[in-house]
Amino acid sequence: MTPYVILASFLSGLLGAMGIGGGSVLIIYLTTFLSLEQKNAQGINLLFFIATGIFALISNIRKGLVDKKLFLKLMPTAAAGMLLGFIILPRIPTALLKKLFGGILLILGVKTLFEKRSKE
Repeated sequence: MTPYVILASFLSGLLGAMGIGGGSVLIIYLTTFLSLEQKNAQGINLLFFIATGIFALISNIRKGLVDKKLFLKLMPTAAAGMLLGFIILPRIPTALLKKLFGGILLILGVKTLFEKRSKE
């Protein structure tokens, strides 16, 4: 295992556990440096997310950071979106999927740069 694989995996796990989107790091690494197809990289990311997500969720529940009522309200529509994603993913060309992924990252990055900070 190369140092780059170790670093990308570590950063993905660290950021994913904090809820920051470690999968983005992993997908970018897998597609850019290992030349994996976008769909394959997203599949690997989903497996990685399950593993890191379980431990992060347990930790966040113990710390009282999870609003269980809100979670239960959001799950039906999240599940519907997930099912739709499973249905349409095989029909989306890889080139379009890459553009969608990059566009979403760009939009979120710009939004984050320009949003006002809240006082905590």
